[in-house]
Amino acid sequence: MTTLVFGHKSPDTDSTGSPIFWAWYLNSKGVDAKPVLLGEPNTEAAFMLQHWGLDKPEIIADVAEGQKVVIVDTNNPAELPAGINAADITAIIDHHKLVGGLETKGPIDITVRPLACTATIMVDLIGAEDMAKAPREIKGAALTCILSDTLEFRSPTTTAHDRAVAESLAADLGVNIADYAAEMFAAKSDVSAFSDAELLRMDSKEYTVDGKEFRVSVLETTAPKTVLDRKDSLMASMVDVAKEDGADQVLLFVVDILNEEATLLVPNDLVKTVAEKSFGATVTGDTVVLPGIMSRKKQIIPNLKV
Repeated sequence: MTTLVFGHKSPDTDSTGSPIFWAWYLNSKGVDAKPVLLGEPNTEAAFMLQHWGLDKPEIIADVAEGQKVVIVDTNNPAELPAGINAADITAIIDHHKLVGGLETKGPIDITVRPLACTATIMVDLIGAEDMAKAPREIKGAALTCILSDTLEFRSPTTTAHDRAVAESLAADLGVNIADYAAEMFAAKSDVSAFSDAELLRMDSKEYTVDGKEFRVSVLETTAPKTVLDRKDSLMASMVDVAKEDGADQVLLFVVDILNEEATLLVPNDLVKTVAEKSFGATVTGDTVVLPGIMSRKKQIIPNLKV
């Protein structure tokens, strides 16, 4: 049976590239594996696929009972197919906190490390000898994942090891990190083709905070004005998106990569309370700037209060 390798819903660059990376490795070791996605990749992930000549993995809606799977870049059942606990989970490779709720049919390989990117962990697991055999496009995917998740080493999640692995991959590939990251972030910032609802779901995760169900959305961009110019329609769309997704509220953080700050849209009193209690902010309008806030995983989610 083919092993399916996938990351979370609303796939970002790491949840697009890491399944490709790990499926390549499994196949190189004689395991029949296939990368798949749980949704349409974001613009930066699409750029990665085009730049390195990688095929876009098939998008699936669910997994069959007994299907062998490897889960990467998440361990949260809310971010996985509805049938995940009936599948045969053979491994998890992740860099997020443990959420709980996954069931397996037996002992499995689990690797969860406090690094900024799943691809960094994979480079370590694969080892130098096998990494030397990796095709150029696979190394390129790994590099792109790390630069994306670290925001070119600006994110507070970045470790010295993430940086060292990325710099080693870039040197091997002959890639100038600053130039390549600028191309990546330009692709990520071009959201003109997406509807408000698509933007709100593009890079979002579901969390429960003090009994409230939140869809926490992050848009990382070098052109925040492009998104903030749409704030009125985005806030209006939050109502329908929350209702359709079974959430109490959508929280949208527009992360300015270059200025290293986030702007939170404040459509109502609930979000105003969240901003004030979570980040010590003073809210006077329908947006609030949060200096230094770059990471959902390290700075936003752990601090959310209602």
